[in-house]
Amino acid sequence: MAEHPLIAPSILSADFARLGNDLERMARAGASLIHVDVMDGVFVPNITIGPPVVRALKQSTEVPLDVHLMIVHPQNFIDAFADAGTSWLTVHVEAESHLHRCLDHIRKRGMKAGVSLNPGTALSVLDGCLPYVDLVLLMSVNPGFGGQSFIPESMDRIRELAERRAGHGLDFLISVDGGVNLDNAPDLVRCGADVLVAGNAIFGSTHPEDTLRQFMSIRRTL
Repeated sequence: MAEHPLIAPSILSADFARLGNDLERMARAGASLIHVDVMDGVFVPNITIGPPVVRALKQSTEVPLDVHLMIVHPQNFIDAFADAGTSWLTVHVEAESHLHRCLDHIRKRGMKAGVSLNPGTALSVLDGCLPYVDLVLLMSVNPGFGGQSFIPESMDRIRELAERRAGHGLDFLISVDGGVNLDNAPDLVRCGADVLVAGNAIFGSTHPEDTLRQFMSIRRTL
């Protein structure tokens, strides 16, 4: 386990007219990943971007792209996002009825496979797939829009998932997305989070690079 959590700035809160510039700033400040939210207006009540934009992002940065599919039928789009240059691809357990097949497809395309859960979804739905994932993304808000407030019960979910991971001797990463900020980040890490997805907390700050560096300075104390 790394001494510091991985920080994944979410471009959902970036300036879409200056994405290249924002990516450069995040890379210069030391971002571990760039988090890319893909929404279809069906699975969540918002529409964002697709493979062409991901391809353009890939051409603009060497930081690995952490793509989060908030769409129905995600397996239909795995090849498109792989071809676009995705490094980590996460699908929602609520959106995919053939999860094992989907995760296997992601890995066969050379990407790290992630699975995500909405706040109201029980962790027990993961029991059959945990050995096949590289990352579990716990939503700490109801997905669809940036800038929402963190759901406090998410702390217990992170802790429980970390205990499940240890109990099964697995090494997948635990990522947290939604309402993450500098105030709650240390507690998230203490509960077991390995990856912190932060959008508004970084891009909405006066000095995004400095804010990213503050996130990166958080140390594990367990």
